[in-house]
Amino acid sequence: MNTRRVDRIYALLEAAFEPESLDVEDDSARHAGHEGAKSGMGHFNVTIVSEHFNGMRMLARHRAVYAALDDMMKTDIHALAIEAVASDEL
Repeated sequence: MNTRRVDRIYALLEAAFEPESLDVEDDSARHAGHEGAKSGMGHFNVTIVSEHFNGMRMLARHRAVYAALDDMMKTDIHALAIEAVASDEL
């Protein structure tokens, strides 16, 4: 697990969305040898609940998460699985 990357993902998402809950999982080890992993970029799973997603469609939520992780999507993250939940859906 690359704790530096996980910590950075947490920091960026917390700053952007002030989440009620946030979980980031580094799934890179399961993808060793995968074409995208050869460049050193990682695979991550994010589960986030935030009121910032209230009234947003799923695609807009995903775009917002990608925007918050901006540079990391180009340099550190090869694949990102996102479960973005609006707090008003709970």
